Amino acid sequence: MSKLQLSVAMGDYDRTRALFDGRVQIDGVDPVYMLLNPEEMFFRAMRSIDFDVTELSFSSYLVKHSRGECPYIALPVFLSRAFRHTSIYVRKDRIREPSDLKGKRIGVPEYQLTANVWARAVLQDDFGVSPSDVTWVRGGIETPGRPEKVKLQLPADIRIEQAPEGATISQMLDSGEIDAFMAPRPPSRAALANPNIGWLFDDPTAVAKDYYRRTGVFPIMHVAAIKKDLAAKHPWLAAAIVKAFTQSKAVALELLSDTSATKVTLPFVEEQLHAARVAMGEDFWSYGVAPASRTLETFVRSHYEQGLSSRLVPVSELFHPATYESYSI
Repeated sequence: MSKLQLSVAMGDYDRTRALFDGRVQIDGVDPVYMLLNPEEMFFRAMRSIDFDVTELSFSSYLVKHSRGECPYIALPVFLSRAFRHTSIYVRKDRIREPSDLKGKRIGVPEYQLTANVWARAVLQDDFGVSPSDVTWVRGGIETPGRPEKVKLQLPADIRIEQAPEGATISQMLDSGEIDAFMAPRPPSRAALANPNIGWLFDDPTAVAKDYYRRTGVFPIMHVAAIKKDLAAKHPWLAAAIVKAFTQSKAVALELLSDTSATKVTLPFVEEQLHAARVAMGEDFWSYGVAPASRTLETFVRSHYEQGLSSRLVPVSELFHPATYESYSI
């Protein structure tokens, strides 16, 4: 019997590389892999449904899933996770602490980006700065005129302005036209060279570690997803994909632990891996619903409170039903 041919879009990560190079196979599938950057991948997935299996922005997925409009169903494979305390840059000459952001203007490439949902949740939950306390200015980071990938229906008290024609939010931060910048990528190099621009949190790693100690939340950015019609036609497929991505991550972690010759072009990898395991446990980058339940519950609540979800989606409705339980030996 021939294997099922599928297009698979994903990022080029250590945790996906064993799939791309063939060390790990998806049972019953002959995949065509595409390694893409998030902006292209998510735009094509949401606008033209280009891929059979794809990495998705968790926020974009939840916007459409809450309305019953998403052509994909998510899988509990968390291809990108990050603490987003580093996502907020400010004019240090006018913003000294989070509360100073009230009444100010914050540039965003898209309002609904997952990184921005998490960053706004930190500002609201930990520092009392709600999304309605600021004016949001939408524009590209490096290129003017970036649109939202998905149509939003936001609460009336959320104020969003479009950046002036021809301007980027990096330029506006550099010139002082906005007070802060929030995005998954940093501002342009020219803006970062400005001595008055820096992270909101002087030591974002320390703040993020404290956040994790208090909450147990390791933010999820991206999920894997499969076209709904494919999942319905091939009931075995969702579990097979989760199994393969889980195996690929295990290969990456095994290699990361091999200190005979470091696999990452970065010093102190052994020490950082040890510190992560001490702080967050051996399975610090878990896949599956149960280990991530607190993180998932926090995200769906924040997403709804920020007016992005049309309803509060239960965690039990986020993913393909076949992926909530797994076998054990």
